[in-house]
Amino acid sequence: MSAINRSVRTATKNLRLPAIHSRALRAPLSLTLRATVQASPRTPAFRQFSAMSPLQSGAPPPPQAREYDPEIKDIASYVHHTPITSDLAFDTARFVFLDTLGCGLEGLRFKECTKLLGPIVEGTVVPNGTKVPGTPFQLDPVNGAFNIGAMIRWLDYNDCWLAAEWGHPSDNLGAILAVADWISRTNRAGGKLGNGKVITVKEVLEAMIKAHEIQGCLALLNSFNKVGLDHVVLVKVASAAVVSKMLGLSEKQTADAVSQAWVDGQSLRTYRHSPNTMSRKSWAAGDACQRAVNLVLKVMKGEPGVPTVLSAPVWGFYDVLFKGNKFEFQRPYGSYVMENVLFKVSYPAEFHSQTAIEAAKRIHKQLADQGKSAADIKEITCRTHEACIRIIDKQFKPMDNFADRDHCIQYMAAVMLVYGRLEATDYTDGGEAATSPLVESLRQKIKCVEDPQFTRDYHNENMRTIPNALTVTLNDGTVLEEVVVEAPLGHKLRREEAKPEILAKYKRHLGPHYSEEKVKELVDLGNDAKRLEAMAVDEYVDLYVSKDSKFV
Repeated sequence: MSAINRSVRTATKNLRLPAIHSRALRAPLSLTLRATVQASPRTPAFRQFSAMSPLQSGAPPPPQAREYDPEIKDIASYVHHTPITSDLAFDTARFVFLDTLGCGLEGLRFKECTKLLGPIVEGTVVPNGTKVPGTPFQLDPVNGAFNIGAMIRWLDYNDCWLAAEWGHPSDNLGAILAVADWISRTNRAGGKLGNGKVITVKEVLEAMIKAHEIQGCLALLNSFNKVGLDHVVLVKVASAAVVSKMLGLSEKQTADAVSQAWVDGQSLRTYRHSPNTMSRKSWAAGDACQRAVNLVLKVMKGEPGVPTVLSAPVWGFYDVLFKGNKFEFQRPYGSYVMENVLFKVSYPAEFHSQTAIEAAKRIHKQLADQGKSAADIKEITCRTHEACIRIIDKQFKPMDNFADRDHCIQYMAAVMLVYGRLEATDYTDGGEAATSPLVESLRQKIKCVEDPQFTRDYHNENMRTIPNALTVTLNDGTVLEEVVVEAPLGHKLRREEAKPEILAKYKRHLGPHYSEEKVKELVDLGNDAKRLEAMAVDEYVDLYVSKDSKFV
């Protein structure tokens, strides 16, 4: 046989080998196993494909369930096992509840808010769904949480918590009320959500107290703004925790939901600051509420959690988003935050400016008594705390929109000095204040300087004041005596003084939506703590439904 023929036959034989191997791999399992058992030790390629190989290997056993980060376990334990016994917390929660609902109704008067509300698909009505106060909408609980959360936060007029991180704990009512209402309506129709119960207003208040506590205690010593994150991450975490309990989830499932909230994409603060200040800051809390509810519903369907979402090296929250730092805690979870929360009583303005506006109001009267006005002012020094300077000191930055104006201490103080008022309409484009040359000129004459003692008082857990002091120099060289206001009307130190004003604010916000008789009914009910707390939440929400609202 020629060399050429031998080469061809060898090549042909080699080409057949893959096919032979293929047929062997397609052989019945019993034949494969016999072949494996009888195989020589010199045929390792066949042994590694054996169905018996895992039993013969030194593979480690399946991993055991991982422990959750202690920060997550503490939240879940608090939600499930800590009773709220503080009368002060429940009394304060009632005022927060009324005030927050009123703020939401006031937000409905602005088309920029209402254009975002309603069902995703126009005309959709969800049977036994969440009803949105002040509107005819009945929505799924996820979209309901967004609607209620967005209208509550729209005007920056609901409660406030100031610490290393700032925020508005009553934002959580968007998720709490939406889910509580949906649970109650569903269960009346024969459903079994949250153990089949109809939720009372008192249970809503307790959920609010716990959501306030989770958000507020996380905020005490941990600054999310310093790493560029928005405070609504805490709304998402707190809402996920308390909503999971309302829906009857276990303590383990609450930990699952909280971990999912931490791993979820977190909002950047850039929409609150120049040059990107815009209306997202007004619906960011609504977005956090809907995300929280959505994540809890996924866990309820069996989705697991992420046990070490905070502490996992490289990929965890601490390493990715918190510069490798762990959360610090000043106190255990209880009812401290609700008891000490701040109300925005007097003005729809970012809270760090409240005392400055109150001081400006006194100066406006003083100038009027002297036959002078804001036009006679040469310059103003605002002695303030560090957080105020970091958030709302915008002396020379352009006021391009509503969001710029309601987060500029100079603009807000100037409006008060010029007109003796500060209302939500003073922020709107094209409005009297927004187009006033005197307001714009005066705004640029107000300089903020930090007083370190004011900053220390701001962080002192026994004081938590928000001090501002204004010193006015007139064109003729006269320097007016400095006006100092350390605690705003909504501060705990002035709580009893504030209560009638909180109710008056609530009543004022009800007025554009309801008849005088309905307004009186709602105010009287809000004043009767026992009757209000005993009421089923769906029946209470029904009192706010407006089928023919002129605002939506």
